[in-house]
Amino acid sequence: MRSVGSMQLVLLVALTSTATGLHIPLEVEQPPAIITLTSGPIIALPFDKTITIRCEARGNPPPEYRWTKDGEEFVPPNITTDHTDGTFVLLDKHLVTFQGKYRCYASNKLGTAMTDEIELRVPSVPKFPKEVNVPIVVKEGEPITLECNPPEGVAPRQIYWMTLDLMHIDQDERVSMGADGNLYFSNALQKDSRKDYCCFVAFNKIRIIVQKTAMAVMVTNLKHGNESDDGGNSTEAPPARIPSMLLPSGVQTEKVLLMGENLQLECISQGYPTPTMSWIKMGDKLPLRTQFNNFGKLLSISSVDESDSGKYMCKAHNSEGEAVHYIDVIVEDRPKWVTGPPQGQLTVIGTDVHIKCSVSGKPTPDITWRRNGELFSDDPRSSSKRVLDDTVVLHNARAEDSAVYQCEASNRHGSVLANINIMVMNEAPRILTRDFQEYGVVVGRDIVMNCSVFGSPPPTISWARNETLEPIEGEQFLSPTGSLKITSAEKNDSGNYVCVASNREGKSSVIAVLDVKDPTKIAYPPQDMEIISGTTAQLMCQAEFDESLRGTFMFAWKKDGEEIPLEEHSRYFMNDGMLQIMSVNMSDQGIYTCIARTSLDEDNATALLTVLDVPDVPRNVVISEMGIPRNVQLAWIPGSDHNSSVIEFIVEYEESQWEPGRWKELQKVPGNQATATLALQGHLNYQFRVYAVNGVGPGPPSEPSERYRTPPAAPERNPENIKIQDHRPDQMDIGWEPLLPIEHNAPGLEYKVSYRKLGVEDVWKEHLVKRQSFVATNTSTFILYEIKIQSRNSHGWGPEPKVVTGYSGEDVPTAAPRDVAVEVINTTVLRVSWTPAPPATVRGHLGGYDVLWLRKRSWLNPDKILDERRSLSFPGKKNHTMVPGLIPFSEYRLTVNVFNKKGNGPNSDPVTFNTPEGVPEQVHILTASNAQKDSILLVWGPPLEKNGVLTGYLLQHHLINETTLEVVDSQETNITTPDTTQWQLQGLKEGRLYRFLLRACTQAGCGPPMAQESSTDNPALPALLNISSYVSDTFAKISWTARAEQQDSELYVAYMNNRDGNWLVSEAVNASRGFHVIDGLKAGTAYTVRLMAKRLLDNASIFEGVIQTRVKGAKSQRSKFSTEGWFIGTVCALAFLTLVTLMACFVQRKRGGKYAGTPPPTQRQDVFFMGKVKEKEDLHPDVESQGMNDDTFCEYSEEKPLKGSSLRSLAGDDALGDSVSRDSRDSPGDYTDSEGEFNEDGSFIGEYSARTRRGC
Repeated sequence: MRSVGSMQLVLLVALTSTATGLHIPLEVEQPPAIITLTSGPIIALPFDKTITIRCEARGNPPPEYRWTKDGEEFVPPNITTDHTDGTFVLLDKHLVTFQGKYRCYASNKLGTAMTDEIELRVPSVPKFPKEVNVPIVVKEGEPITLECNPPEGVAPRQIYWMTLDLMHIDQDERVSMGADGNLYFSNALQKDSRKDYCCFVAFNKIRIIVQKTAMAVMVTNLKHGNESDDGGNSTEAPPARIPSMLLPSGVQTEKVLLMGENLQLECISQGYPTPTMSWIKMGDKLPLRTQFNNFGKLLSISSVDESDSGKYMCKAHNSEGEAVHYIDVIVEDRPKWVTGPPQGQLTVIGTDVHIKCSVSGKPTPDITWRRNGELFSDDPRSSSKRVLDDTVVLHNARAEDSAVYQCEASNRHGSVLANINIMVMNEAPRILTRDFQEYGVVVGRDIVMNCSVFGSPPPTISWARNETLEPIEGEQFLSPTGSLKITSAEKNDSGNYVCVASNREGKSSVIAVLDVKDPTKIAYPPQDMEIISGTTAQLMCQAEFDESLRGTFMFAWKKDGEEIPLEEHSRYFMNDGMLQIMSVNMSDQGIYTCIARTSLDEDNATALLTVLDVPDVPRNVVISEMGIPRNVQLAWIPGSDHNSSVIEFIVEYEESQWEPGRWKELQKVPGNQATATLALQGHLNYQFRVYAVNGVGPGPPSEPSERYRTPPAAPERNPENIKIQDHRPDQMDIGWEPLLPIEHNAPGLEYKVSYRKLGVEDVWKEHLVKRQSFVATNTSTFILYEIKIQSRNSHGWGPEPKVVTGYSGEDVPTAAPRDVAVEVINTTVLRVSWTPAPPATVRGHLGGYDVLWLRKRSWLNPDKILDERRSLSFPGKKNHTMVPGLIPFSEYRLTVNVFNKKGNGPNSDPVTFNTPEGVPEQVHILTASNAQKDSILLVWGPPLEKNGVLTGYLLQHHLINETTLEVVDSQETNITTPDTTQWQLQGLKEGRLYRFLLRACTQAGCGPPMAQESSTDNPALPALLNISSYVSDTFAKISWTARAEQQDSELYVAYMNNRDGNWLVSEAVNASRGFHVIDGLKAGTAYTVRLMAKRLLDNASIFEGVIQTRVKGAKSQRSKFSTEGWFIGTVCALAFLTLVTLMACFVQRKRGGKYAGTPPPTQRQDVFFMGKVKEKEDLHPDVESQGMNDDTFCEYSEEKPLKGSSLRSLAGDDALGDSVSRDSRDSPGDYTDSEGEFNEDGSFIGEYSARTRRGC
């Protein structure tokens, strides 16, 4: 528990029985109290559609309202009164009938409150009366008063004197307008005569100007002899007149005004010469805030007070005398509360109640008392209720004395009214704060827990922790809320607090629940950043807060102290703690504040966003001469760098002669300089501009400078990059890079071309040309020359040119290389050497040598003449090289020639040579078939490129561990008969995997191997009968019949989409089930299907076939071949072939059988259905159409040969990691060349039990 010093108990009221100020919650019954009213007077303007007069009071029960008008009961017509208060609305029709003074009364069962009088004024439209004005005739020097008599209207009112053509009447010390609107002439002059003096009055608030009928003034003068002359032009001065007052009249007047108003005293006099006006205050000095207006005739003092009262004197004076007027100023005041209006009181029964109405005012206000709106006067006969002028005394007050008492103080300047609620009662404490009110505060902040109590006498309030019930003590403060304030709250301040209120009438209590929460703080504030204009800026902000406040947590952002609004189509986007500013510009630069806010607290952090942009435009680009011809200085004023220092200034120029309107870069200047010294070309009319470059990029260019014309001059340089070309052997084409047009420096530019032979005594040959090339003729072939080119214009020659050298034209070589020799490195590479041609015969720059060779014949077929030509070019100076890419066992012829860029020289004498034999290429094809339990037949095709005379083949076979794929045993067989294309390997292990490697050999050695894998037959494999399929558009049913001894064996069904080559393998299927359904197939697609004894995608399959799913909508069909007539015929033919095969095997065994390592004996052509055709197919195999080889049926089998599809290639690695070549899979198609084995629906039927594995 924290120290009690950190808690402060705030009590409601002092514990006395005296009357106190009344602060009663609205939950407690109480008389009405006016809270809203319309202050008078109300001025109804002509354009006001409605007039609203408000009156609202609070009370319990809610008060009812009534109104009086001019002291009489008033019910508003067309009632639009809001039922919740006494406000009513008057429409603009007939507003004049509602003009008067209104008073509102609010009543409930406990009393009546009333308002001050609210005056409604409905002014009429101001206008001047119709009148006929008689011209005013006066003599010169006499005074004139033109009366305006402006109509009354809505203030403010402004008065003007003008002519009919709206020209203002000039005013001065002689002629001026008074505060009453009249125009006063101290003395008349003939120039004052006119017929259109008009008074205009403007009422700005109602936007009306009215005009008085024009008045005429005629001023006459007197001739000598006192004769009047109305039309003369005498310039005699008017007779002098002693001053007298035109305004105000008499000797003394009185001025009464209210405290705080502005005092205006006016004196206007007549006389000739025009009098001057002066002011004094009798017996005192004029206050410092005194001002004089209207040419000294108007004295003004702002916000007068009692000290401004007194006697003031104005004095008019001229050379003839003076006149004075005295004004008594009396400052009075409307009624005011001395110490504020009297307050309501709550007191207990039996106490004395004093209600004092302390007011001030001048004259002294009269005080009227009312009770519940009714007059309340003193009754000397009653000792308990007395009205003593400004005080009401209720002695030994009783409950029925509770009421609303009104005190109204008034004098001739106004009135003030106070409603005083007096409540006399005894009542036990009522706690108005809700029980178990929850309060939240964050650690370190202050919290105030309320305990609003009502009772009479005022209750005593105490607080305690609910866990201990020990009172909380500490410094106490008087407050109408009875609150407990905890400063710098801590986590252990959380819990329940009890507020107890008691007085002599009883006791009451409530519980307040305090939850002290973790403060909100920004964990990762936004970082200062620099951003390029036009890009997107992101400011990140992350905060931590109390989890219980998540529902109220939010982020807000401010820029330079102003909250950033979230508007549609705004460039600002806020998401969680991120502020994103799209398309940043310079106006986005500033300090951004991230605010993390909950319902209890907030935290903030700031970051400076600096916007980088290209520099502003440089200004005031000025040219100044330096005294050196064609050298000027350029100066400018840099623009803003937009927060990225200027790296450099780029000076550009434009000239009007050669490329007008095109700006080019002339010079770069460091960013800390604002001047540049420019060296210019002659005879040009320049203008310049500058732009700045900073880290963001180049800024816009400045406005162009004034133009500057340079004088002509001789060229400053000669042509460069002189090049010599040799299109013909007897001439030399000379070209160069000409001077730029701006480098001409004067008109008439031309070039002097000079050339001579190098190393011999020769004179310079010179030619003047205007173009940028020259052709020198009759030159020797490929001779070195000296050349120089000098520029010239109408003002002179350029500098002395540099001399360059170059050769004249080339020609083709005239001699061939000699002593060509060859050295055969191996069967395909040759080394050639030669003696180079003499340099003089090359007649140009040596390009290199060409080696050309011709293959005349291959010694494998020497009678066939070949014409295979090839060549290689070798640049540069060489005398030997290597020639690759020859073909072994061939005869060649070779020549060499030299070349330059003009062409090839003659060929050398030919050299003939032979390449030796090489090793053969890989055998063309290798297949493994007719796998028996201890033998396999290998068939291959010879290599396409033998590269020599075949001497035989080297055959290796390796026994493979099918689990680890490691080699277990290896054997090698030399086949010495080169014409052999098949070999029967015997003595193999039953049901094992073998890898076979076959190489073709010549005298030079054996070539690269061809690999193949296969397995010997395993009698344990299940033999399935009646394999068939039922194919729909999305599924296929594969059916079979298992033999009795295979009923308990397991098999796997694999299938592959022939388009993508990916295999899918089923879970194990019991053979006795007799079928498996493959679903999820694609319509109109070919699939390869396998039945396997192992879940390995090798060639040890029980069956393989191809199915074709139907197109959607086509009728599925059952594949059943036994009902087709052609099927019966085919079976009979196969039976006959089987019988012939068995006979052949019997004869073969009688002759000694088969042994591993020996070729099979020659077999009769009429025994098998393949014959010679098969041998041709082995040499050029087509895996898609190839049938079964000759020895397929040498071993007896109880199953019938399967009629299936041709082999479909398999793709890549299967799911079990068994990598198999697409060309190595066995297929039912290996056993037939017929295409009639499929039903129309793409299904298959057959029997299959052979096992084969191929490799590559």
